[in-house]
Amino acid sequence: MFALFEDAGKFLAGRILSEAESSIQIELDSGKRVKVKAAHVLIKFDKPSPAELIADGQRLSEEIDLDLAWEFAPEGEFGFADLARDYFDAKATLSQQAGALFRLFEAPHYFRRMGKGLFKKAPAETVKAALLGIERKKQIAAQIEQWAAELAAGQCPAPIGEQIYKILFRPDKNGPEYKAVVEAAKRSQKAPLDLLKDAGAIASPYQFHWKRFLFEHFPKGTGFPALSAPEIKEELPLAPVRAFSIDDSQTTEIDDALSVQGLGTGTVVFGVHIAAPGLAIQPDSAVDKVARDRFSTVYMPGWKLTMLPDDVVQAYTLIEGRDCPAVSIYLTMDEATLEITARETKLERVPIAANLRHDKLDDVITDATLTGAAPADYDFAAELAFAYRLAKDLKAKREIVRGKPETFNRPDYNFRLEGNDGREPDGSEQVAISTRARGTALDLIVAEAMILANSSWGGILAECGVPGIYRSQASLAPGMKVRMGTKPAPHAGMGVSQYTWATSPLRRYVDLVNQWQIIACARHGKTAALAAPFKPKDAQLFSIISGFDAAYSAYNGFQSGIERYWTLKYLQQNDITELTAAVLKDGLVRADTLPLVFRALGCENLPRNSHVKVRITGLDELTLDVHANLVERLDAEAADAQAGADAESEEDEEPAGVLTLAIDVNEDGAEAPAAPTAS
Repeated sequence: MFALFEDAGKFLAGRILSEAESSIQIELDSGKRVKVKAAHVLIKFDKPSPAELIADGQRLSEEIDLDLAWEFAPEGEFGFADLARDYFDAKATLSQQAGALFRLFEAPHYFRRMGKGLFKKAPAETVKAALLGIERKKQIAAQIEQWAAELAAGQCPAPIGEQIYKILFRPDKNGPEYKAVVEAAKRSQKAPLDLLKDAGAIASPYQFHWKRFLFEHFPKGTGFPALSAPEIKEELPLAPVRAFSIDDSQTTEIDDALSVQGLGTGTVVFGVHIAAPGLAIQPDSAVDKVARDRFSTVYMPGWKLTMLPDDVVQAYTLIEGRDCPAVSIYLTMDEATLEITARETKLERVPIAANLRHDKLDDVITDATLTGAAPADYDFAAELAFAYRLAKDLKAKREIVRGKPETFNRPDYNFRLEGNDGREPDGSEQVAISTRARGTALDLIVAEAMILANSSWGGILAECGVPGIYRSQASLAPGMKVRMGTKPAPHAGMGVSQYTWATSPLRRYVDLVNQWQIIACARHGKTAALAAPFKPKDAQLFSIISGFDAAYSAYNGFQSGIERYWTLKYLQQNDITELTAAVLKDGLVRADTLPLVFRALGCENLPRNSHVKVRITGLDELTLDVHANLVERLDAEAADAQAGADAESEEDEEPAGVLTLAIDVNEDGAEAPAAPTAS
């Protein structure tokens, strides 16, 4: 005796070995013995053989017209044998009964399974809807096939071209566009990025990087709604100072300026003046919502996306020749010892006498001119000399707290695009890359003044019991990162007791938030916590920190990636095929004269900081990969000199911009590489 049974959606048949009340032992044709619940056995028979019954049943199943079977089926529950007798013959054979069972089981849109071989036909509306769905699936499958064939042939269908960034980086894996790319990649044996590039879906590498960034972070476009800068309604006193700012010539969002009063009297008042959009822009206003949506200005060579509309920025920027609203902190100090004896925050109008541009003055205002070793033939000479002396003193004191000096082993790199004349770049421009040593005199003056202001305001917020957004670092131990929070805590990297970001409110949203809190302190003192926009444990502050962290990290990542793109263009445009570099780790090297970290074959086992010459063998502007080989080692076979010099910059050692795609062309679900890499 044989039995046909259902097991996990499949039909099997075999010889009955033994039967119990609730189970049956069955031997399959393969020799395997299985224990089957009695409820799962649907047909018992003595002939034909199990294999013949299943084969005949499958053949007959394909002959059953489902529409006709549905018409024949009774309204109530029925068994598969009942349908076989109605459809085939009143004396339906076992093979015909098996055929009816198989057909009913595979058509749940026509017949609902009721258990143990029983079924009930679905309502007509359900059948109609199911058939429409099946037809749609057939059409989608045909569309996927057509698109995959076009892609494999080197043509990109318009619907796929419109969604390439979604397909590659944030895909709907059930979407036909995604499935077509996966199918075409498998069929053509190409990486998805190469497939789309060869099909013309990517207009240019620059546009690919740019539009990918916009897709992820500016899906509604980069334009601003129609906004006007709110006016500052309160009467602000005019500060008795002659302030000056120090910025790059390209800077339009001038946030900060400095002033020095009382030189030669023994008591000097050092002023840090910050643009005051917080006096006009109110939390939850239209302008605030725009700023909070962006969180920060996005910088890139030849272009930027500002946090605020230009008209709004220009209303509050500290432009020379104007009395500008400002939040100022004045630090009174002994002129000889530089000991700070008092701190005071004021809301006022500050006369901005000049906007100094360090790219034009770095060679003029130097350590020698500021210390009296060389003539100082420029405006604000005395004020700058004092600010420089103060900056060096502040830095030395911070380094004592840090436990070791700050080092600037690498230069800053400036990118200039020739030919775009202020227009949005398209990637074809000639790029010039120049270096600017970090820690120049003017840099030091500005940096230390801002650290002093940010640290001082962090302390004032704490004294008034007003929450702010702080940056802290528990120690300089490896892996100990800077974190943002609402309570003051030491910043080991800076060497200060607490540190806020409050000096760039036109460019960073957290600075604007902190400025609102500082304004409350300036107006209300010890009762500021009652009037400040954000209260202690305010959930909005935590939301702002989270959103800002994510956006700021993404913007910095994009800036690094697009600078890497322009560095590769620089290599191409100047036909540079060899570079000198310093070895980092695991085959990574850092170019001596360009902002470029990449892998060079042959450098894997060299000591850190070895000096080498490498040959560039290939560049990929899409993946931003650099392929290179070691030519020769330039230094002596020495020990690992200065091995710890860059220990605080470990995260800078990974090449920026290498792509990881979200598209999956592998059956095991592993993420697909953007393209083959040299390593």
